Amino acid sequence: MCFEILSRARAFGGTQLVCRHASRETGTAMRFAAFVPPQAEGGCKVPIVWFLSGLTCTEENFTVKAGAQRIAAELGLMLVAPDTSPRGQGVPDDPEGAYDFGLGAGFYVDATETPWARHYRMKSYVEVELPALVARELPADMDRQGITGHSMGGHGALTIALRAPERFRAVSAFAPIVSPMNCPWGEKALAGYLGPDRVSWRSYDACALIEDGARLPEILVDQGTADTFLTRELKPELLEEACRKAGIALTLRRQEGYDHSYFFIATFIEDHLRWHAARLG
Repeated sequence: MCFEILSRARAFGGTQLVCRHASRETGTAMRFAAFVPPQAEGGCKVPIVWFLSGLTCTEENFTVKAGAQRIAAELGLMLVAPDTSPRGQGVPDDPEGAYDFGLGAGFYVDATETPWARHYRMKSYVEVELPALVARELPADMDRQGITGHSMGGHGALTIALRAPERFRAVSAFAPIVSPMNCPWGEKALAGYLGPDRVSWRSYDACALIEDGARLPEILVDQGTADTFLTRELKPELLEEACRKAGIALTLRRQEGYDHSYFFIATFIEDHLRWHAARLG
């Protein structure tokens, strides 16, 4: 199995795909969703926006719930949403079945600890393997890339962009985990996947990356004020302070009354896609 289109559906003049391929990084079959806008159907390459999902999600959540295809079709943006972890026979899960570690909770890291290191290589998968596959199989203009994500996926979007600022012309996030080194979700995941040495965690923490010299010209973040994870897990004020000290132009919009759900994402996805389109050209 090299590359397989599992489903194809017409949407707003474009095509919504769900694809599967054999991943050398994870050692498993991996799925991802791709919306190809109508502007690409004549063979023209179009800019791409990556969406990284949060805990418990697959490629389906954003594709079905965000309502992003209409505006992506208008703007001529390809949307690609990968799964959040490896899956399948032999892939380990949290021994207690918790939702915040293991299956559906890859945290976009390359694990180094046993038994996670064999399959949990989501950093290399999202940063290297999947982009190469998309560039080969889909009409994506890889010189015009943006990245966004939600919660754990917001953490992924920020850290991936901070490690490779030359790759992305636009970066945004919805309710991101801005400093996993300083919240229970992140501490559990990073310790489990990477071991106890907190120095090795820093390249997976947006605030630590900025403190260590990583830079982006600008970032857009939306955060709901009624988000039940706001104080304990998300802590946007840490990103606000890190960006202030580093001179990064952060647009942090605190959206009154909005929670952590896809209703929040669906409300503001148009703003984010227009932000990306304006910067991708």
